[in-house]
Amino acid sequence: MHEAPPPTNSPSPAPAPVPASSAVPAEPLSHGLKQRHLTMLGLGGVIGAGLFVGSGAGIAVAGPAIVVSYLIAGALAMLVMRMLGEMSAAMPASGSFSVHAERALGRWAGFSVGWLYWFLLVVVLAVEATAAAQIAHGWVPGIEPWAWVLLFMVVFTAANLTAVKNFGEFEFWFASLKVGAIVVFLVLGLLAVFGWLPDTDPVGMTNLTGQGGFLPNGWGGVVSGVLTVVFAFGGLEVVTIAAAETDDPARAVGRAVRSAVVRILFFYVGSMLVIVTVLPWTAQQAGLSPYVKVLDAIGVPSAGQIMNIVVFVALLSALNANLYGSSRMIFSLAERGEAPRGLLKVSGGGSRETTGGVPRRAVLASVAFGFVSVLLNLLWPDTVFLYMLNSVGAVLLFVWALIAASQLRLRARLEQEAPEALSLRMWCFPYLTWVTLAGLFGVLLLMLTDEAARPQVLWSAGATALVLLVAVGRQWRERRGPAVADR
Repeated sequence: MHEAPPPTNSPSPAPAPVPASSAVPAEPLSHGLKQRHLTMLGLGGVIGAGLFVGSGAGIAVAGPAIVVSYLIAGALAMLVMRMLGEMSAAMPASGSFSVHAERALGRWAGFSVGWLYWFLLVVVLAVEATAAAQIAHGWVPGIEPWAWVLLFMVVFTAANLTAVKNFGEFEFWFASLKVGAIVVFLVLGLLAVFGWLPDTDPVGMTNLTGQGGFLPNGWGGVVSGVLTVVFAFGGLEVVTIAAAETDDPARAVGRAVRSAVVRILFFYVGSMLVIVTVLPWTAQQAGLSPYVKVLDAIGVPSAGQIMNIVVFVALLSALNANLYGSSRMIFSLAERGEAPRGLLKVSGGGSRETTGGVPRRAVLASVAFGFVSVLLNLLWPDTVFLYMLNSVGAVLLFVWALIAASQLRLRARLEQEAPEALSLRMWCFPYLTWVTLAGLFGVLLLMLTDEAARPQVLWSAGATALVLLVAVGRQWRERRGPAVADR
């Protein structure tokens, strides 16, 4: 839901009243996404390299209790997704939580969360492109990694420039492969636990209680595990951004959220339970895929190459989704006067006033900064790019906190002004919303006490403070404008 921004010579208005969802103006974007695209995007959007490879670091610090770490981190992500789903079903918009923050807290909040999230996506995009290029270079050493990066960026830029259904189809099949890989892994793992595979004996529960017990490093290990794995759940937000480009956004996002949250938790927690049951937790190493170790242990041939393919697809999927999400976010910012209005141009010769199309200039703006990020990653990975990466390291938690704060305000207003728009409701409101906020701030505080994570919090806080300063400065100039004109 977007309205024309107020003139720059008028004071910044208070948050607008919330209309019923039926009164939301139509987005000037196409409605090429289907329910199957959105559902699979919700399921596969968070299944990435963080799970397939990064989970090894979590197991190394928490032991079998990594299952508890994933339950805690997954519960936080699930609650945030439910809140976001509630607001998106009532007020679907291409800017999603940026629009919700603006309506709930003011223009400064919408500006800040929108630009922070855009910056997060285009920086992380560089990590994904570079990692995928390294895998491809291992398969075809004759082609340099930079050439692979260029190829990936060109292919996915072209896909995002043509039609939103192309993005949807890419993500549908990418997510299907990832979900299928998880399901096969769970089945093979369960067969190994019960000794139903050829030439295997039942594993039983020995590995859950041996090597120091279920909590070998105590609850401190569980907390460290949460800090390691919580960011793996980032990516769910793109579902609510994409919902605006479906035929029935309110219904589509509600169904996608309902089907995604529990299944994702099942995939993550189920995978970890299989891993720490089949093999001793001491067999895992940070930086190495625990999935490969399990598949090797149960005799799956070429397990390493199979997982390389899955991780490669996961990285390309995340790259594609981040390019899509960043382009729609900056397009939404432009709609509200928070980004250059030249980005409002859509395909077919249209602009904001036309219906249908792809925001090609927004796509190109996002991929252009993505290319800059990739170059910085290739040229100065341990200096300039490391600082950029640290500056977005904790931004996801800030975004989630603003989502929760926005939901607190909007839910109360919706119940008064448009209760019929609440087709999807947050559980136990407002208590679980406050619990979520407390949990997010708890994670941030724990990161400050962790020597490895502390730079991410400090740099991210600095980036957030800078964006907030710009947002407040913009509002101050707008309020000052009429006073200067009256002199």
